[in-house]
Amino acid sequence: MARAGIAVLLTGVGKRYDIVSAFAEHAFTIAADPSPLAPARYAADLAVAPPRIDDPAYVPFLRELVDRHGVGAVVPLTDLDLEVLAGADLPAFVPAPDVCRATYDKYEAHLLLRSHGLPSPPTVLGGEEPESFPVMVKPRQGSGARSIHPAADRDEMEFFVRYVDEPVMVQRLMGGREYSIDLLCDLDGRCLNAIPRTMLESRGGESIKGAAVKDLELIELGRSVGEALRVRGPCTVQAFRDPEIGLGITDVNTRFGGAFPAPMYAAGPGRTYPELIVRMAAGERIEPHVGEFVPGRTFTRWYWQIELDEEMQPTGRDIVAGGPRPPRRADG
Repeated sequence: MARAGIAVLLTGVGKRYDIVSAFAEHAFTIAADPSPLAPARYAADLAVAPPRIDDPAYVPFLRELVDRHGVGAVVPLTDLDLEVLAGADLPAFVPAPDVCRATYDKYEAHLLLRSHGLPSPPTVLGGEEPESFPVMVKPRQGSGARSIHPAADRDEMEFFVRYVDEPVMVQRLMGGREYSIDLLCDLDGRCLNAIPRTMLESRGGESIKGAAVKDLELIELGRSVGEALRVRGPCTVQAFRDPEIGLGITDVNTRFGGAFPAPMYAAGPGRTYPELIVRMAAGERIEPHVGEFVPGRTFTRWYWQIELDEEMQPTGRDIVAGGPRPPRRADG
């Protein structure tokens, strides 16, 4: 049930229908996205088309929504406006501008992690000599696993540094299993919970299959990152457990991760991250409960769609009557 008088503004909602609909269960939810074809707009109570993020009118547009609807939390669902929101006079659940700026640049994120004594794999800029091979050549600013290339030796590395048409960094190619840790911090930077999950399968850099795991080392790593960076709101930490060098953090996103269902299922009713954000927006102080979740819950994602009429309004019609078929028990 939505909480009376509480409103949440989600920006850059895109296709994140799952996140928007989860918030809409607990608050009046406003979805901001410039595209009328962004599916998640249609999960909100109110959909708006803001100016471009680099438009001087962007923040005033959001501020007017906050004032008019009594918004208690502004939560970005993309990297693009993190720093803009951090520097604005808005109730934004984002870290300080310097942290947003650093985590948007993967090389600066590496330096930031190292400055706090947090594990980040050996990393150099394009054109510099790495400690060893193989390596990964990555854009310094990028998402969705775009233009990431493994290189077995110097020749391959130099080729991909030239091939990727933007500034890159070169990072040790990590072995072992890959994990993500979905965490939530309060507005004072206290970590409320950290839920690790496996990365069983991903597409375009977004996890589509995974399971929550009770791994104390990963839980503590997530808590340490959240509190060292004074995260305010959701954050996803990606890491490998390399057989030679141990844990190494390969990415930090100070927003909800692609595998949003994993912490939703694991946290359980009353402690899902959207519920906790709504409660904080209402002025409640949440006590940390790091490590308290149900492990072993696996999620597997699929695709669905919305039909829009000539005026870009949902028709209510689906390809099967009543929407997606309810899941049944597998036969083994």
